Amino acid sequence: MRFMMLMIPKGYETAAAGTMPDAKAVEAMMKYNEALKEAGVLRDLNGLHPPAAGARVSFEGGTPRVTDGPFPGVQEVLGGYWMIEVASRAEAIAWASRCPASGNEIIEVRQVQEFDEFPPDVQQAAAGFQEMQAGGQPG
Repeated sequence: MRFMMLMIPKGYETAAAGTMPDAKAVEAMMKYNEALKEAGVLRDLNGLHPPAAGARVSFEGGTPRVTDGPFPGVQEVLGGYWMIEVASRAEAIAWASRCPASGNEIIEVRQVQEFDEFPPDVQQAAAGFQEMQAGGQPG
């Protein structure tokens, strides 16, 4: 089972573009990341720049509208993620609980929807999705 662990740092929604993490916090996080890797459960991980450096594309009325960050009224944003593969939801939560996060950080644990979980009509509508995931080219 694959799970995304989504880091939600409180206050990051108003961080200035170019804000960088503290070196000591990164050092502690790297030890945690290494433990995930050594356990063989880590599939991917990345940190994200603050929303001030980002944009949102909304589709109200079917028309794309771009809003540059920061985003007024937004109270929670992603600061980064881990993709892990473990045997159960409980194991994913156990890994999230081991993270050396600070008091202003939350980790949301979400299971990835696997292709074979979808009914046949949805699998047919998503034909080619698995090749896209693997980075394959059509044809």
